[in-house]
Amino acid sequence: MSTAVSPLAPKKYPKMPAIEGVRMATAEAGIKYRDRTDLLAMVFDPGTSVAGVFTRSKCPSAPVDFCRQNLTAGKARVLIVNSGNANAFTGKKGRDSTAMTAEAAAKAAGCAAGDVFLASTGVIGEPLDAGKFSHLLKGLLAGAEPGGWTEAAKAIMTTDTYPKVATATVSLGGTDVTINGIAKGAGMIAPDMATMLSFVATDAPIAGPVLQDLLSRAVGKTFNAVTVDSDTSTSDTLLLFATGAASKRGAPRIEDAKDPQLGAFRRALGKILKQLALQVVRDGEGARKQIEVTVTGAKSARSAKRIALSIANSPLVKTAVAGEDANWGRVVMAVGKAGEPADRDRLSIWFGDNRLAHEGERDPAYSEEKTSAYMKRDEIRIVADIGIGRGKATVWTCDLTKEYVAINGDYRS
Repeated sequence: MSTAVSPLAPKKYPKMPAIEGVRMATAEAGIKYRDRTDLLAMVFDPGTSVAGVFTRSKCPSAPVDFCRQNLTAGKARVLIVNSGNANAFTGKKGRDSTAMTAEAAAKAAGCAAGDVFLASTGVIGEPLDAGKFSHLLKGLLAGAEPGGWTEAAKAIMTTDTYPKVATATVSLGGTDVTINGIAKGAGMIAPDMATMLSFVATDAPIAGPVLQDLLSRAVGKTFNAVTVDSDTSTSDTLLLFATGAASKRGAPRIEDAKDPQLGAFRRALGKILKQLALQVVRDGEGARKQIEVTVTGAKSARSAKRIALSIANSPLVKTAVAGEDANWGRVVMAVGKAGEPADRDRLSIWFGDNRLAHEGERDPAYSEEKTSAYMKRDEIRIVADIGIGRGKATVWTCDLTKEYVAINGDYRS
């Protein structure tokens, strides 16, 4: 794991309040890492509802299969997360490992295995020995306490250089409710929801189907709008838990996704998911710069997003930004190869406020000096106007540096 913290890390972290109905604990199980926590347990009060979105990979991990199966009931009592091993592409051994972990967790919590959710992150293809940590679960769950969100975020890190946390408090029917979230992810990030691992909890009393609707809608412009390296993980899991504890303080139970009382909560959830997603981008392996790519004037919003991802995922665009080179020709290339409607002679490109290309050629007012100065910033904005419609989309990525190659060249060894 990289020891240097990303230069794009947050300057300060929010104080993470406890969420009523959630207790947690972390442990050092020695799955892959030494001298750091690598196991997280969250325990939820009875009556907690759950929603989730997962990787669209055709080679999902055993925990993803397990969570999908349990999600249909819409209720949760325990979450167990390990880092250092993804338990992916592990066949029957992987299924046995999830079953053993779930049984141990259910026994410790006094609930059914169907109320347990699991997530694993790390190396693909290595069997996960649940015997390394299943015996720890009884003590871990017994010692779980409210709070500890930042410690929880540290326990799920792999090549991350800093923990990722976010919080918000909003009014639901006149009662304050809190939403907390943590995430991990630094490489193998190309969201096709979910991206990486992220766990969000609230004390709001929201029914499972409503929670699922909120989450599924919120990922499009947040986690599904970030990419580090165009590679969709086998393990992507985003889970949202609602304990309902705020009902004791007068919060109304929400049973309908169209309930007007949900407005502030919906906006706050979107904000938290975006904050976590951007923290993942800013901790992209070896990243030195955050890149925002906006495409306007496309045939449709979907087309705009595909073009934006073509630009954001281009190794040539990303290395140009790493080298602080305003090579807008690479953006032209990425627009052209996206397979979406475009017109070369209507294309305009900006880096920040500097228009580099207009109507199919270099802008007559282009200034190399001003644009080169802009490229030295640690947040770069690229805008491409396709000039043929009203479709618009924004995605976020990071630059591609030598450090990315170094981290991934010896990830297994």
